[in-house]
Amino acid sequence: MKTYLLTQREKQVLELISREFQTHQIASELYISFHTVKTHRKNLLQKLGVTNVAGMIRKGFELNILRL
Repeated sequence: MKTYLLTQREKQVLELISREFQTHQIASELYISFHTVKTHRKNLLQKLGVTNVAGMIRKGFELNILRL
């Protein structure tokens, strides 16, 4: 089984993405730069082994990182 090591910040970004926040809204909510959010999104795609946001959300639920 593959281990997914996400940082706490990446988990926060994933949660906000799942709540339909846009990149600039995530930046504002977490008090980080737009560019930093884009980097977290890129890292999430890579670490989770997915190619788009839908896959990112699906994987988040599969791994119990996200909950309803």
